[in-house]
Amino acid sequence: MLEEPTSNEAGLEVVAPGGARRFVRITESPFFIGRGGETAKHLQLADPRISRSCAAILVEAQRHVLEDRGQRHGIFVNGEKIARRVLDDGDVVTFGVENFYELKYCASTLDSSITDVLSRIEHLTTSDPASGGGLHKLNVLLEATALLHSRLPLESVLGTMLDHAITVTDADRGLLLEADSAGGLQVRLARQSGGRHLAAENLTPSQTAIRMALDRHSSVITEDLAQAVPDLQVAVSIVAQRLRAVVVIPLYTMPQHNSMESTSHGRHGDFLGVVYLDSRRPAAFSKLDRRILDALASEAASILDNARLVERERERKRLEQELGIARDIQQALLPRGFRDFPHMTVSGTNIPCLTVGGDYFDVFPMDNGRTAFLIADVSGKGLGAALLTTMLQGALTGMSIGADPARVFAHINRFLCEHAEVGRYATMFFGILDRDGSLEFINAGHPSPFLLCEDGICEPFSEGSFPVGLVDGAEYTVARHQLRPGDTMILFSDGVTEAMDPADDMFGVERFRDALGGLRSAPLEQLQRVVLDGVQRFTRGAAQADDITVLLVRYGASQAS
Repeated sequence: MLEEPTSNEAGLEVVAPGGARRFVRITESPFFIGRGGETAKHLQLADPRISRSCAAILVEAQRHVLEDRGQRHGIFVNGEKIARRVLDDGDVVTFGVENFYELKYCASTLDSSITDVLSRIEHLTTSDPASGGGLHKLNVLLEATALLHSRLPLESVLGTMLDHAITVTDADRGLLLEADSAGGLQVRLARQSGGRHLAAENLTPSQTAIRMALDRHSSVITEDLAQAVPDLQVAVSIVAQRLRAVVVIPLYTMPQHNSMESTSHGRHGDFLGVVYLDSRRPAAFSKLDRRILDALASEAASILDNARLVERERERKRLEQELGIARDIQQALLPRGFRDFPHMTVSGTNIPCLTVGGDYFDVFPMDNGRTAFLIADVSGKGLGAALLTTMLQGALTGMSIGADPARVFAHINRFLCEHAEVGRYATMFFGILDRDGSLEFINAGHPSPFLLCEDGICEPFSEGSFPVGLVDGAEYTVARHQLRPGDTMILFSDGVTEAMDPADDMFGVERFRDALGGLRSAPLEQLQRVVLDGVQRFTRGAAQADDITVLLVRYGASQAS
């Protein structure tokens, strides 16, 4: 039986090359890391420079152990190449590649926080030996620390932290101001003494004190503004509100390689915001109070930073869930269990490079015993492309009631061009095959399908027009070709021919043609496997950069397949 991880809080802070961060909890042992597939089912890093099976984290003797499971460039912990190593809190894992993902191991924060708090007990309890004030304020600090590490809602936790800060300082009100994306500060929480909420729109914290704290990268604490520096004494908001005491404590994330030495040299992590407290009465901030405030601020910064990571992770999971629903809907709209028509057999597959894709194919009956088939490739990838494929499917399946294909294509093109804000176009190949083998088709900028026939492999379907949605007023006309029994059309998206290996060489048309040689009479399922296997062997594990779609149509009696 596998050991359980030592803490529900243990996890990895994943730092992407561009600086984006997210937090992934280590929930199983072994915990697999890599580029994709079952060998990276817990943490997938989408980059061709990482091995499909890269690393794993196991639990042994109540510790997390990192193992190299085949990363081609090696696994490094704090810059040292390892084959196997026990992880310590704050260890940074890299993969031997420049400008790549970094993983920061985060052990349970609870133990370290308690240790940190206990290390202060002697100082805190002896600062005011003449009274019980030190012990009372120590109790406030311990309560706040426990709450900050509870599983209560974040707003409740931060509100409690502000209430404790107000109690310790005997302030009139307290604010938590959070940094926004534009570099400004927005009031996230506001409280007054007694644990009561304040309306944020009526608050005017001292900008002078805040700027002073941010310029210094350290706290500004004034016990009596009448004796403070001149800048604070004449500040407009301070004078207008008759303030006598102000506390501003900047909140920063811990530096990447945090240590007491880093802190002592003034190096800080990312700016998170400030804790602001003020009073209309001189507040007797003792050294004990300041240490407690610093402790609370340190804990608040830690929790605020972790909460951001957790919120990002929740948002990512929510988006993944929604994309999963979109994927299921999109895949359900593709043909399943291809039926054999009296005059043709079909087979096809779609492999999106993201959760949802911009490729699409369909097969459906029309009037007079004819059968329509199509393949489409919308520009771009992801959800936007997937939405447009759904719209195209609705428009094109309407042709089953007898609409003229050229007019339908012209209508789709006009609609997309008139709505340029959509910012998408689509290449498409649409064909209608009659029982006698006569094929009518429209090629709207799509790669010409291959035709496997008695004469070999040819491309007789290149005649066509522009992609729909690209050129306003483009004309679409129906072309014709006669198929013979046993002829097989291989329709594909450019994700096949433009698939790249680790050296960025493309699979290409010639390799595609070579893979199909001598397979004219092979079953369609075999032809499909040949195409997909050929692409997979060529790419040699490189990340899939585009959707891959293949549709095969063979003319003749169903038993011909």
